[in-house]
Amino acid sequence: MNALHIRRAALAVSAAAVLPLALTACSSDSKDSASGSTASSAKASASASAGDSMNMDKPFGPGCASVPKSGSGSFDGMAKDPVATAASNNPALSTLVTAVKKAGLVDTLNNAQNITVFAPTNDAFAKIPKADLDKLLADKAELTKVLTYHVVGEKLTPKQLDKGSFETLEKGKLTTSGSNMEYTVNDSSKVVCGNVPTANATVYIVDSVLMPPK
Repeated sequence: MNALHIRRAALAVSAAAVLPLALTACSSDSKDSASGSTASSAKASASASAGDSMNMDKPFGPGCASVPKSGSGSFDGMAKDPVATAASNNPALSTLVTAVKKAGLVDTLNNAQNITVFAPTNDAFAKIPKADLDKLLADKAELTKVLTYHVVGEKLTPKQLDKGSFETLEKGKLTTSGSNMEYTVNDSSKVVCGNVPTANATVYIVDSVLMPPK
């Protein structure tokens, strides 16, 4: 019996010695696991940021869904044509194209280099009372002033729109603000489809017509 008691006591001591080692090993594994988890999270975050950056190189915004998937009015098709021609192939910009033709600005816009155009949709023009819009379309000088106010003489990246002030071809200033592919021009007109490439311009399609300061 004495020998048996001694043997049991020895086993208990041995188990007591092993237990802390086992707990230490588990703790170490947990740290490694937590460390690995943190590293994975950081990697995923970096990957997401890279993805956002890549997305900013492409057209973005809810209005882009209405752009044709193929043909001359698609993003690929518009990228091959100068801006006025490209706009004429987009059904959502038909009122703008009519205005550009009435103002005699087709060649001016098509021959310009490295410009940015804030292009109002048909719905944007529809916000203007019909009598006022008809009057504007009939006044070439005033129409030219309004349309050239939508054009900036440099290609603007989405990042530049975060908080910007830019001189237009009309010589007035327009301001932009926003982030993460959500931008507003002059605190009133929202970009619904941005960063659309054409052969000579970058286009930001907006939901309201911009009026130059008086």
